[in-house]
Amino acid sequence: MLETDRLILKPLTHNQLLKYIKDDHSLEKELNLLPTKKNISTSLHDALAQTILPNVSDRDKDYLYHTLWAIISKPDNRMVGDICFVGEPDAEGEIEIGYGTYEEFRGKGFMTEAVGRIIEWAKLQPKVKSIFATTEKQNAASYSILETNHFLHIGEVDDMLSWKITF
Repeated sequence: MLETDRLILKPLTHNQLLKYIKDDHSLEKELNLLPTKKNISTSLHDALAQTILPNVSDRDKDYLYHTLWAIISKPDNRMVGDICFVGEPDAEGEIEIGYGTYEEFRGKGFMTEAVGRIIEWAKLQPKVKSIFATTEKQNAASYSILETNHFLHIGEVDDMLSWKITF
């Protein structure tokens, strides 16, 4: 678990991920949080079923690089979004992050703060040398989070921008 002044970043266990997918507020109940309206996208739902859950169950993998980390607002006592790594560091020490803020909590700086904290954690991991991320070209809010956290724009393909921060 990681913290900032306003946030808790909690890596979810396999059973907590199952509750997250149910989206019936059982996860919030377990974590003693107020209910939050989440819109789990089709792509996230597919990733949970096909990749995240199997990898979190695999005892040979470091689940911190495979699970969703719930982003919890301390003042609101609610989940406001989630962040994840897309697997363990590769041979060059690079990891990829993905993130999303629930609609009612956008524009409040939560994700900028969460990305900043996950970068601090990643810098302390001996195998991690850089973090990669992609954003949609038209999603200015998402890439401003990365720019604020000192990611550099390194390229684009079609409607996607690529970003990287190296330690």
